[in-house]
Amino acid sequence: MKPSASLHFQIGGDNLSNGYSLVVKPFLDDRHRGVFSTRAPKRPNSIGISIVKLVGISGNILHIEDVDIVDGTPLLDIKPFVPEFDMRRADKIGWFADKSRDVKDTRADERFK
Repeated sequence: MKPSASLHFQIGGDNLSNGYSLVVKPFLDDRHRGVFSTRAPKRPNSIGISIVKLVGISGNILHIEDVDIVDGTPLLDIKPFVPEFDMRRADKIGWFADKSRDVKDTRADERFK
């Protein structure tokens, strides 16, 4: 892998699956919704994905940026990010459509601690 490539991380662990609810109040919203229509961290299944940017390699250590993974989360697998396979155009994004403009200027709330 060359630096500047993007990687697809598969992550997991019970740290965020304990105490989940099937109905949650999502970040950037004031209505309760089903957990599977949100990106809430506490979920019935503790496996997740993240896309990160590879900026360097030192021996067996990967240096990455743009990480949205909670510290201490186990890494299960690493795959190359291939836009032709991994990017899909979304025609609709449901309830989040009118909230998406706020994403770049807003940080996560306390649920990730």
